[in-house]
Amino acid sequence: MLSVYDVIKKPLITETTTSSENEMLNKYHFIVNTKATKEDIKLAVEKMFSVEVGSVNTMLYRGKPKRFGLHFSKRQNYKKAVVTLKPDFKIDFYAEEESLEEEE
Repeated sequence: MLSVYDVIKKPLITETTTSSENEMLNKYHFIVNTKATKEDIKLAVEKMFSVEVGSVNTMLYRGKPKRFGLHFSKRQNYKKAVVTLKPDFKIDFYAEEESLEEEE
Protein backbone atom coordinates (compact mmCIF):
# COMPACT_ATOMS: atom_id res chain seq x y z
CA MET A 1 0.00 0.00 0.00
CA LEU A 2 1.21 3.50 -0.87
CA SER A 3 1.57 6.20 1.76
CA VAL A 4 -0.54 9.36 1.53
CA TYR A 5 2.38 11.41 0.24
CA ASP A 6 3.28 8.79 -2.38
CA VAL A 7 -0.23 8.83 -3.84
CA ILE A 8 -0.62 12.55 -4.55
CA LYS A 9 2.35 14.06 -6.40
CA LYS A 10 1.04 17.62 -6.86
CA PRO A 11 -2.14 19.62 -7.45
CA LEU A 12 -2.78 20.55 -11.07
CA ILE A 13 -3.37 24.30 -11.09
CA THR A 14 -4.08 25.69 -14.56
CA GLU A 15 -6.45 28.25 -16.00
CA THR A 16 -8.93 25.52 -16.93
CA THR A 17 -8.83 23.63 -13.63
CA THR A 18 -9.36 26.81 -11.58
CA SER A 19 -12.28 28.04 -13.68
CA SER A 20 -15.48 29.20 -12.01
CA GLU A 21 -17.33 26.13 -13.34
CA ASN A 22 -14.98 23.77 -11.46
CA GLU A 23 -15.27 25.89 -8.31
CA MET A 24 -19.06 25.73 -8.46
CA LEU A 25 -18.95 21.95 -8.95
CA ASN A 26 -16.34 21.62 -6.14
CA LYS A 27 -13.82 19.75 -8.37
CA TYR A 28 -10.06 19.67 -7.82
CA HIS A 29 -7.39 18.17 -10.10
CA PHE A 30 -4.25 16.30 -8.98
CA ILE A 31 -1.32 14.50 -10.61
CA VAL A 32 -1.17 11.12 -8.84
CA ASN A 33 0.92 7.96 -8.79
CA THR A 34 0.13 5.76 -11.81
CA LYS A 35 -0.36 2.73 -9.53
CA ALA A 36 -2.81 4.49 -7.18
CA THR A 37 -6.43 3.32 -7.19
CA LYS A 38 -9.48 5.55 -6.79
CA GLU A 39 -9.82 4.40 -3.17
CA ASP A 40 -6.17 5.27 -2.46
CA ILE A 41 -6.68 8.74 -3.94
CA LYS A 42 -9.86 9.30 -1.94
CA LEU A 43 -8.19 8.35 1.36
CA ALA A 44 -5.10 10.47 0.60
CA VAL A 45 -7.12 13.61 -0.17
CA GLU A 46 -9.29 13.14 2.91
CA LYS A 47 -6.23 12.77 5.17
CA MET A 48 -4.12 15.55 3.62
CA PHE A 49 -6.80 18.25 3.42
CA SER A 50 -9.33 17.15 6.12
CA VAL A 51 -12.27 17.06 3.71
CA GLU A 52 -14.87 14.51 2.59
CA VAL A 53 -14.63 13.24 -0.98
CA GLY A 54 -17.76 12.54 -2.99
CA SER A 55 -16.21 10.91 -6.08
CA VAL A 56 -12.92 10.37 -7.90
CA ASN A 57 -12.41 10.15 -11.67
CA THR A 58 -9.04 9.19 -13.13
CA MET A 59 -7.39 9.51 -16.53
CA LEU A 60 -4.13 7.94 -17.71
CA TYR A 61 -2.06 10.06 -20.10
CA ARG A 62 0.67 8.67 -22.35
CA GLY A 63 3.82 10.75 -22.81
CA LYS A 64 4.18 12.54 -26.13
CA PRO A 65 7.18 11.76 -28.33
CA LYS A 66 9.63 14.68 -28.52
CA ARG A 67 12.76 15.42 -30.49
CA PHE A 68 15.89 17.06 -29.10
CA GLY A 69 18.19 17.74 -32.05
CA LEU A 70 19.08 14.36 -33.51
CA HIS A 71 17.80 12.43 -30.49
CA PHE A 72 14.23 11.22 -30.01
CA SER A 73 12.72 10.88 -26.55
CA LYS A 74 9.35 10.66 -24.86
CA ARG A 75 7.73 12.62 -22.06
CA GLN A 76 6.76 10.76 -18.93
CA ASN A 77 3.39 8.98 -18.60
CA TYR A 78 1.17 10.35 -15.83
CA LYS A 79 -2.20 9.87 -14.18
CA LYS A 80 -4.61 12.70 -13.45
CA ALA A 81 -7.38 12.53 -10.84
CA VAL A 82 -10.43 14.78 -10.69
CA VAL A 83 -11.71 14.78 -7.11
CA THR A 84 -15.22 16.04 -6.38
CA LEU A 85 -15.76 17.10 -2.78
CA LYS A 86 -19.03 17.02 -0.86
CA PRO A 87 -20.89 20.38 -0.89
CA ASP A 88 -19.78 21.74 2.51
CA PHE A 89 -16.02 21.27 1.91
CA LYS A 90 -13.37 23.27 0.10
CA ILE A 91 -9.59 23.11 -0.45
CA ASP A 92 -7.61 26.35 -0.36
CA PHE A 93 -4.18 25.83 -1.95
CA TYR A 94 -3.13 29.44 -1.32
CA ALA A 95 -3.89 29.71 2.42
CA GLU A 96 -0.28 29.09 3.53
CA GLU A 97 1.18 31.57 1.04
CA GLU A 98 -1.14 34.36 2.22
CA SER A 99 -0.24 33.81 5.88
CA LEU A 100 3.49 33.95 5.04
CA GLU A 101 3.04 37.25 3.19
CA GLU A 102 1.16 38.79 6.14
CA GLU A 103 4.02 37.95 8.53
CA GLU A 104 6.58 39.78 6.39
